[in-house]
Amino acid sequence: MKKYIVLSAALLLCLTVVQAQTITKITVNEQDSISGYYLTVEPASRRIASVLILLPGFADRAEAVFPETKLHNVAYTNDILVVAVSGGSKLYVDADLLPKLNLVFRDIIKRYGVRPDQFVLGGFSAGGTIALRYVELCKESPADYPINPKGVFAIDSPVDLFDLWAYFDREKAKNFSEVGVAEARFVQQLMTREHGIPKDNLLKYKGLTPFHRELTEPGNERHLAATAVRVYHEVDINWYLRERRRSAFEANFSASSELINRLLLLGNQRAEFVQSDRKGYRSNGTRHPHSWSIVNEAECIEWIKGL
Repeated sequence: MKKYIVLSAALLLCLTVVQAQTITKITVNEQDSISGYYLTVEPASRRIASVLILLPGFADRAEAVFPETKLHNVAYTNDILVVAVSGGSKLYVDADLLPKLNLVFRDIIKRYGVRPDQFVLGGFSAGGTIALRYVELCKESPADYPINPKGVFAIDSPVDLFDLWAYFDREKAKNFSEVGVAEARFVQQLMTREHGIPKDNLLKYKGLTPFHRELTEPGNERHLAATAVRVYHEVDINWYLRERRRSAFEANFSASSELINRLLLLGNQRAEFVQSDRKGYRSNGTRHPHSWSIVNEAECIEWIKGL
């Protein structure tokens, strides 16, 4: 209890200095208006112990991160450089997105003089899917990537692209949520245009997805066996049933809980399913479990400091 009282006090202190923070835009590719730049909040001490990379949701720009979370506020007084970078309209790390992320991370290392092993990646929704797969690639072929992350977390992310496609099919068939059906149609069209339909392009999607639940042998998640991994979810099944007519089977936490289970079976004792005790709210006041706000910022920063 004492630890959490201290953390809460630290959070309050951080919020009082929010006005002193400066968000800096750094451009690495003037031809790319979406992923060709990143935003930073430097720590108050200017001493960088860790670099926290935050990726927003699908099609959101880097600017979308800071209104939705206070992670940068807490990091400010804890020697953590916070970087927001957009993956654009992507659900996966493909040949288009990969060099863009590499370019950003190389620039951060050069500009701030940090080491490759000081990085932690985290993302919301599709941003978390991208973060997980990118870290897997770093661990699989460390010589080919500019960073060697010490941790990664995903906030209510769809971690299994095969499972996501099947969910979209069910969402269209139910035809209950106008927003859900529109999203399913749009994203499936995008995925088909870029990489085809998953069942017809198994090898392609096996290379894109962070996790494939239907595999009987370890998949891409095996590369995270020695890395700290967290998935955050607000498990409010009644909200999804009432508002979207979705069961636990269709929630993002269904696949990600199995991801954590597989990592535990691989011997990763730092793999965690974090069931939030917070109600998710967007910055506009909308109640939704699929929100950045389900993360306890002070506790998350403490976790990063302990890696």
